[in-house]
Amino acid sequence: MFNDPDSNQALKLGAVNSINFSRILAQIVFYFYAYFQLARKSPTFKVGDKVRFVTPTGNFGNILAGYFATKMGLPADKLVVATNENDILHRFWTTGRYEKNPVQEQQADGTVKAEACKETPSPAMDILVSSNFERLMWFLAKAGLDDASSKKRAGEEVLAWYQSLKATGGFGPVDKDLLENGRSTFDSDRVSNSETVETIKSCYQETKYVLDPHSAVAVTVAKRSLAKTGSNVHHISLSTAHPAKFSEVVESALKGEAGFNFDEQVLPDEFKAFAQKETRVTTVENSWEKVREIVKRQAEEDIKAESSA
Repeated sequence: MFNDPDSNQALKLGAVNSINFSRILAQIVFYFYAYFQLARKSPTFKVGDKVRFVTPTGNFGNILAGYFATKMGLPADKLVVATNENDILHRFWTTGRYEKNPVQEQQADGTVKAEACKETPSPAMDILVSSNFERLMWFLAKAGLDDASSKKRAGEEVLAWYQSLKATGGFGPVDKDLLENGRSTFDSDRVSNSETVETIKSCYQETKYVLDPHSAVAVTVAKRSLAKTGSNVHHISLSTAHPAKFSEVVESALKGEAGFNFDEQVLPDEFKAFAQKETRVTTVENSWEKVREIVKRQAEEDIKAESSA
């Protein structure tokens, strides 16, 4: 529908995910806020000290906000990309290649099925082509280039990479200097499905805090990073979702924990109220054109109702 002129003419569509740069602008604030909160609360950390931010990411929007924050002066030791088993971003920082390698999935009948994207407990990160990573590639490609013609060449280079990604499923290795420039700011790690669940469980056992599976990916990576860098480097692990949205994973991870009650400890009152609300369902043919007509019709009805109010 975004690529359809008729949809845009009638609806003027806009995305509210991390493709929308307004969301990235808002997320920049999170990094500064977290930094100053740490300086306010920690006796061993003061303004000016560097900190590692660990961000669970699939579409690279939140951590791109962190990158812009560092360009605005935020003292970051590293921005750590925390991925799940769909680890194209981690593989890029490791190898310099951005490749949609299919995941080999063992089936119940013994056959092996190649999947482009693997299902994980952290579904918002089940992404192979990160929209905002292209933005980062442009900034890295133009690093040190100030004139318009150089910036244009950087844009052409990134365009060629992404044309290759579309045509062949990958690009790279990228230029060594570009990769090293990126590594000066970014680090990365990968977390398995079982490790995600185990972190939800261990965090609850230690603190009674209930992690959602995406934040659990970041906490897992943060603990590894702490073990690698030592306790003298402060870490901030970003929490990016509410556990109530992922009840199946959370309940499965904590079902054996004494005293745990999902409804009482996790569900906000607003969520509890949903169960009492009227349910409205529209059945539609599996066709984006059919969906478009329903959305257009509903938009027209809403506009009429608003006009007559």
